[in-house]
Amino acid sequence: MAAKEGLYFTKEHEWIEIVGEDYVRIGISDYAVEQLGDVVFVELPVLNDQMESEAAFSTVESVKSSSEIYAPVQGTIAKVNDELEDEPEKLNDSPYGEGWIVEVQVSEKLNTSDWMDAKTYDQYVSEL
Repeated sequence: MAAKEGLYFTKEHEWIEIVGEDYVRIGISDYAVEQLGDVVFVELPVLNDQMESEAAFSTVESVKSSSEIYAPVQGTIAKVNDELEDEPEKLNDSPYGEGWIVEVQVSEKLNTSDWMDAKTYDQYVSEL
C-alpha cells in the first residue's frame, strides 16, 4: 500500500500530519504495520507529558515482535488515541486514520525538511 499523500514520514516509519499551527498528529506507516503483523497491544504515552525529539514515546506489540515508536518532534502530548487500548487492531485496519497514536503541541518551529513526503517515503521503503 502506498503512503498517504499530505503526510510526512521518518526513516523509522512514523508519519506526521500537521493539524494546526503548533500541533501535529503522529502514527506509524502502513509499511511499519505490515512489518509488525497483527497488532495486539499499544503502550500509549501519558497526556501532558513532554515528548523529546528522537526519544521513544510508545511501544507497539504484535504477534511477531515489539517495536518502539520514536518522536519526530519535541513538545507536549495534547491528545492520546485511547481507543487503541481496547482496539489496538485499529493500527492494522487504519494506520493513517483511526490508528493515529498522539497529537503533540510542538515546542519548537517545525522543520519538515528532515522528513520525507509520501512519494519519497514510498521510494525509501521500496529500497529496503
